[in-house]
Amino acid sequence: MATLILVTGAARSGKSEWAERLATESGKSVIYIATAQENPEDSEWQARIEKHRSRRPERWQTRSIPVDLKAAILDSIASECLLIDSLGTWLANLLEQSESEWQETVEALLGSFEQTESLIIFVAEETGWGVVPAYPIGRLFRDRLGNLTRRIGAIAQTTYLVTAGHALNLSQLGTRLQ
Repeated sequence: MATLILVTGAARSGKSEWAERLATESGKSVIYIATAQENPEDSEWQARIEKHRSRRPERWQTRSIPVDLKAAILDSIASECLLIDSLGTWLANLLEQSESEWQETVEALLGSFEQTESLIIFVAEETGWGVVPAYPIGRLFRDRLGNLTRRIGAIAQTTYLVTAGHALNLSQLGTRLQ
């Protein structure tokens, strides 16, 4: 089974940087899985993507995988570290799936962890600490991401919360809910 690390936190908290540090320190060959889809017409979005790119070491491989994370995980090998940034962006790419399609996608993703021995570091946004979104699509996104993050956190060997530029190891400090 894969070794799973979950890094979660608020926007601009440093979670991607912490995940990048963990990947570097793993000593494994790093495959950066970018879930964002480029949009040349959105200069602000492109600037965000470029900021992430500029931090990556040249020796890292980058793969743009906006939808099929399961296939990327199944293609990985034990000597690799997959850094998947981010679950929220991946989910947004699949938000139009029906509830049954979404559940099948989640189960397939979770099932893929048993079929590889690679290290997988997930970056996930925390979206449920603010007001309840006013629109159904916002509530759907928040609820799906919260549930997915919780499910991965339940099986991850280590879970970190990154806030205000500090990483807290929740696996050491917290109590896992069953």
